[in-house]
Amino acid sequence: MDIRCRKLKCAFNDHFTCKARGITVTKNALCSQYIEDESKEEPDTSKHMFDRTPKYSPQRDSKAIEIECCAKCILNHEGKCVANGITINDYRAKPACLTYLKK
Repeated sequence: MDIRCRKLKCAFNDHFTCKARGITVTKNALCSQYIEDESKEEPDTSKHMFDRTPKYSPQRDSKAIEIECCAKCILNHEGKCVANGITINDYRAKPACLTYLKK
């Protein structure tokens, strides 16, 4: 499972890959593990998108991370996410799951 996170100031973010032991997606489709790390610098990756590729960490195996889901999503199967991967957004203040599909 590919766990991508665009919240670059999150304490668990390692070059767009989530390194948390587990993720819980709330009823509002938000990542409850998000912890802002003020010491991390948030680069503007779109500024140089045509000059160089941003650095990405390797994806994590789904066995290495537990993804609980409390949202009313079609990918929620008995409280577990069954998507092939999830992405947490960066364009809003809150870390929302972009894989969320309303049931």
